[in-house]
Amino acid sequence: MSLRLGPAGVPLSCKGRTIVEGMDDITSLGLETMEIQTVRSVQPKHFDQYWQAGILSHKTDFEMNMHGPYYAELLGNKRERGRSLAKMEATVQAAKVINARHIVFHVGPYMGYSRGKDANEQIANIFSGVVERTRELWGDKSLEEQHVAFPWLTEDEPALIGIETSGRQELWGTLEEVLEVANHVEGTVPVLNMAHIHARGHGRLRTSEDYGELFDMVRERLGGKTFYCHFSGVEHRMGNAMHYTQVKKSDLKFEPLAEFLAEDGDWLDVTVISDSPLLEHDAMFMKQQYERSQHRLLEKKARDERRIKLALQQGLDPEELAAREAEEKAKRLAAEEADEKKPEPKSQKKAAKEKKSEPKSQKKAAKEKKSESNDDDLFGDSDDEDDDLF
Repeated sequence: MSLRLGPAGVPLSCKGRTIVEGMDDITSLGLETMEIQTVRSVQPKHFDQYWQAGILSHKTDFEMNMHGPYYAELLGNKRERGRSLAKMEATVQAAKVINARHIVFHVGPYMGYSRGKDANEQIANIFSGVVERTRELWGDKSLEEQHVAFPWLTEDEPALIGIETSGRQELWGTLEEVLEVANHVEGTVPVLNMAHIHARGHGRLRTSEDYGELFDMVRERLGGKTFYCHFSGVEHRMGNAMHYTQVKKSDLKFEPLAEFLAEDGDWLDVTVISDSPLLEHDAMFMKQQYERSQHRLLEKKARDERRIKLALQQGLDPEELAAREAEEKAKRLAAEEADEKKPEPKSQKKAAKEKKSEPKSQKKAAKEKKSESNDDDLFGDSDDEDDDLF
């Protein structure tokens, strides 16, 4: 299995605040990818940084990705749609310079469409055009001389166009809608934003089995083993994501996903981008969670191997030995639970009460003893004085 983790943007701890310096910091943290955020629009002043990052990415196999502008109106009228497509074109051009492996886009609100076939067909047509435009830039041998500064455009496969799941009810982008379009448009991939899926599903992702069902669903619909995901904590209400939070403060936990990836995700090739407000800090936390899950899995395998060895030495079937151990453990837990529920005998309660009151009686006795001793001293002193007189 291949798992790549990284932040959505330049790390918070990066002093230089440039993309290349951010890549260096990410690598030093043991992470392997990042996603450039264009937020509202692509800034031409950043293209020099983009090219330097592209060269470094191409030489080191560091995975670069790019997220298009957050606000889009692909289901709006001609003017609104044209404005969104212009932003997408600028994003694709920037992704070309930066050597992006994935280019992620939002669709936006349903506008005049209702959920269903018409909206999905409109989105599929738009993304077919985006994929075609991307393939014009990547792999076109006639542009090799023009692209001498961008060797990855002729040497690498075209960037994949990612369609991201949305986190609000009024926005196009349920998991089913994204999978429907990705299934019909070659060159696109679903971007599984776990926070959005969790929020829109009213807290849907809670166990490792929930994540297993999600990945199995995507594999059955689309096939393949490559996945691109976003992960963050999220505050949600009534099926809508309100805002991202750090992972530790959310009911969306990374540990179940880490357990699934460690135990059943050996067939996966996954990139996980941290959308958390803590960026690289939560990406590192996710890495630790995954490594712990791997360690627990190795310990479990070691225990199973010891059990099999012990069973063979005793001439037992390993399953029979495991059943015996489970039965003994159940009996031990039941006995401990019974001891906890068993009422305390009255005699013990009385003894405890007497023991509790004992210090006071001891203090009183000591005080009386001291008083007696003082009285004895006084009388003794008096006797001495009388003896002196006589």
